Amino acid sequence: MSNSVNSRPGWSLDKRNPNRIRSFMPFWGWFYHHYFRVQTEGWETIPEGRVLLVGSHNGGLAAPDMVMTIYDWFRHFGTERLVYGLSHENLWKVMPPLANLAMEIGSIAAHPKMAIAAIRKGASILVYPGGAQDVFRLHRDRHKIEFAGRVGFIKLALREQLPIIPIVSHGAHDTLIVLADLYEQAKMLNQWGIPWLGNADPEVFPVYLGLPWGLAIGPLPNFPFPMPIKIRVCPPIYFPRYGREAVRDRDYVRVCTEKVRSQMQRQLNDLAS
Repeated sequence: MSNSVNSRPGWSLDKRNPNRIRSFMPFWGWFYHHYFRVQTEGWETIPEGRVLLVGSHNGGLAAPDMVMTIYDWFRHFGTERLVYGLSHENLWKVMPPLANLAMEIGSIAAHPKMAIAAIRKGASILVYPGGAQDVFRLHRDRHKIEFAGRVGFIKLALREQLPIIPIVSHGAHDTLIVLADLYEQAKMLNQWGIPWLGNADPEVFPVYLGLPWGLAIGPLPNFPFPMPIKIRVCPPIYFPRYGREAVRDRDYVRVCTEKVRSQMQRQLNDLAS
């Protein structure tokens, strides 16, 4: 990649800083063991080499199950086994200081070019396809796997011949209680001339109960309630066909997506029960 591209937030693989990651481990560890009392299983099922980790996350912008999953990866594999997380473009637009820190931990722009560059470097990829619609899904939908219609992660796995490792979690949905989504109303106000915060379309506009606001409207930062979290790393999913022809086959991509979604849904149902 050119230097001009590398200068854009999230568009460099070289910002990752193992020393910064190690400095955060005690901090994350305290939350892992004492605040969220995480129970985890299945890490031994991850094969060697590059994998595509596909998760479903909860709990607003704090996304505590995502953070605890990242901690779990480093706890099991150290900082030597490369992993990059794909982050929504709004992170780089709205919160530059947080974006800089995220890059040091291994976050990159959620764009196919960046994902492929990381994979070609020998890294694994962590992606949450549902994005904002997933992390702010209604509390009544807390036991529902949500991909928000996105299939790019499947195309990435097929193109690069990667096994998919599903990761499901339970409990983080109670760290923030999403009551409603007023996105359509907020979008109408935006069309009338009221700009989005940071000029970034949030894709959701939740009404939620959470810290520190109590009752909040909009995708504001939050501090999660101290609820127990369970994380399950599921067995790898392999597909019968890979390569560019498979990527171009829309029906096949749809079938592969449903296979991942349904397996994750079964695992989440089991975890929730």
